[in-house]
Amino acid sequence: MIEFYKYHGTGNDFIMIDNRQGQFAGNKVDFAKKWCQRRFGIGSDGVIFIENDPEVDFLMDFYNPDGSQSFCGNGSRCSVAFARYLGIVDDKAKFKAIDGIHEAHLDNGLYCIHMGDVSGVERINKDYFLQTGSPHYISYCDAEDNRDIVEFGRSIRYNDRFKEEGTNVNLVEVTGKNKIDVRTYERGVENETFACGTGVTAAALSYGHREEMNDGVVDVVVKGGKLKVKFQRKNDSFYEIWLIGPAEFVFKGVL
Repeated sequence: MIEFYKYHGTGNDFIMIDNRQGQFAGNKVDFAKKWCQRRFGIGSDGVIFIENDPEVDFLMDFYNPDGSQSFCGNGSRCSVAFARYLGIVDDKAKFKAIDGIHEAHLDNGLYCIHMGDVSGVERINKDYFLQTGSPHYISYCDAEDNRDIVEFGRSIRYNDRFKEEGTNVNLVEVTGKNKIDVRTYERGVENETFACGTGVTAAALSYGHREEMNDGVVDVVVKGGKLKVKFQRKNDSFYEIWLIGPAEFVFKGVL
């Protein structure tokens, strides 16, 4: 019998399991593939196991619905919220993910995740590519752009360059000064999701690159709600990057 919790960060939803005592002894990849299914399982954009780590408050062990692993920004916010519920942390946290150690804190009800530094923004014709813990392809559009995000996302994700390891694909519309809308096709899910934290971060940094912002905050609207990305920039390197947004408990259950 396994107790699980369901959380979401702007519509990006996750199965959360407290595995600090090692009570889950199964195959995590198979578990993710089975229970992330929305018709034959619980349904989610990923599974997160919260585990002990001697260096930090907790380890966030994240799996995509296809069993692959990557860093997850929205999942990080949900992990910190779940860790607060479990009494592991209070309003500040330090946790380890697949890409290293991250800090987090709560600010006016929003969870702020310190993302890794980003060096370099690659230009691919009119588009951009960068790594924000996960790889992201960024393409800008306007309100009249009728590209389907799933069709377009698959055409990039499975092209000759990216098909082996995959990439996430984002369509970004500038809606005002320091304001963008983002839609994301996520590898591992192989579909559009309501939000993608690393995608929102990548889109905001690409906007900062285009606008030559040395620091500031970009407001981002996704299908599941609103997020903010705060950063500083020097030349083509970004640092002090913070992903800011909500994380909410949905329900708990038993398998």
